Amino acid sequence: MFNILSWNILQGGGSRILKIIDKVKQEQPQVIIFSEFRNGASGNRLRSSLLKIGYKYQLVTDANTGVNSVLLASKIPCNSELYSEIDEEFSANIATLHFDGFSICGMYLPHKKKHKLFNKLIEIAASKTPYIMAGDFNSGLNYIDQEGNSFWYEDEFKNLLNHGYRDAFRYVNGDLKEYSWYSHQGNGYRYDHTLVHESLLPIIKDCQYIHEWRESKLSDHSSMKLTLG
Repeated sequence: MFNILSWNILQGGGSRILKIIDKVKQEQPQVIIFSEFRNGASGNRLRSSLLKIGYKYQLVTDANTGVNSVLLASKIPCNSELYSEIDEEFSANIATLHFDGFSICGMYLPHKKKHKLFNKLIEIAASKTPYIMAGDFNSGLNYIDQEGNSFWYEDEFKNLLNHGYRDAFRYVNGDLKEYSWYSHQGNGYRYDHTLVHESLLPIIKDCQYIHEWRESKLSDHSSMKLTLG
């Protein structure tokens, strides 16, 4: 099996890093995507901890210390790609690992801020390479991935789905209603997604959220696990 774990770890993980690493060891994914990763002391501590448990191949962007960005880590050899020119302010929020057969694009898309990152994702989706796109999109489908209609970039999210990509959670679970983040008022939002090129659908074995980690306050987001086989 090939497991991909994506998780918004909340402001770089901070004092929760060792507990976060314990959960990674529990699940043993081949590839990890951490959104809201932060360069600096906490980022170095997180990367060192990942290295000790076998994640030799790591990719981070050049985001300034304290800025929310993305980390990708793999136990399996791979090539990598950064996109320094995609957005004047948020160029460090998308990164890709390339494997034989498919590529994995991890992301942290800013919440309710103007950006051009969907333009790059749609360009990637139009390429011949099958991708898995995973992370915190901070968007989704109104009235489906939330009760209301406050998502920015819903049209761009739909456009990705119209370029031969499927929502892996919906593919596995149908109309099951689950949310990956909750407001202080108790309103649920499915911000975190895994989109998979349709050519990869036959090898999807499972796609689920791990809500227990959010409920135990390791982050304010549930993690997401995609299993291929």
